[in-house]
Amino acid sequence: MSVDHYENFPVASLLLPRRLRRPIEAIYRFARAADDIADEGEASDAERLQHLAAYRGELARMASGEPAAPAFAELATVVREWRLPVQLLGDLLDAFAQDVVKKRYADYPELLDYCRRSANPVGRLLLHLFARASETNLRRSDCICTALQLTNFWQDIAIDWQKGRVYLPQADLANFAISETQIAAGRWSTEWQALLDFQVERTERLMNQGAALVHQLPGRIGWEIRLTVQSGLRILEQIRLARGDVFRHRPVLGAGDWMRAAGRAFRM
Repeated sequence: MSVDHYENFPVASLLLPRRLRRPIEAIYRFARAADDIADEGEASDAERLQHLAAYRGELARMASGEPAAPAFAELATVVREWRLPVQLLGDLLDAFAQDVVKKRYADYPELLDYCRRSANPVGRLLLHLFARASETNLRRSDCICTALQLTNFWQDIAIDWQKGRVYLPQADLANFAISETQIAAGRWSTEWQALLDFQVERTERLMNQGAALVHQLPGRIGWEIRLTVQSGLRILEQIRLARGDVFRHRPVLGAGDWMRAAGRAFRM
């Protein structure tokens, strides 16, 4: 399964129990297809929203127990067999639709609200698959998923700019005296470094708030989440080491980074 759009999640990897690979792949296939509708190709905004609305219609059919269209049959089977909350899939669609029409975020709370729908449903669905969806586990999962989403934002600032999007909160840009012309020019400065250090620090703090989740998950899934957390933290570490210059040094994980992350995962 291709997971190009979810590079911070080792989706359906060999660490996952075989019985869960099919439902996880179905969820990610749905998420990727809907994400592509919002992001890829030359469709107009109205066309993108129309296609996403069709996806929402299929979710409504699943919730009511009606037969799904052939393209959604496997997901409908997974939702029924595993009793997954359809609303979590709907939250993902809300986030993708928001990406079509909203390109800026006023402040950090507004960005967190987006992450609540764009990232957190993934972790919550996994917890439902593992029958570990306690209130504490869900809260910790939300911390990890939001932190991973934010990590991807800081990693892809230049890429998102080409799509007309700025996920750095406007209030933070103002507080650190950064204008969008600096993002457009890909220009590093000490003020820019301070801004990225600020984002990295609070994202690390959020990730660590959720890290205790790994001790509540059985067997291989616990190791899967350990590796996911540590790979996200390693990307944040790379941003700090590059002094925030993600324009010329976009962080990516090489073989050595994965080995480092695996070693740290073992010590969690």
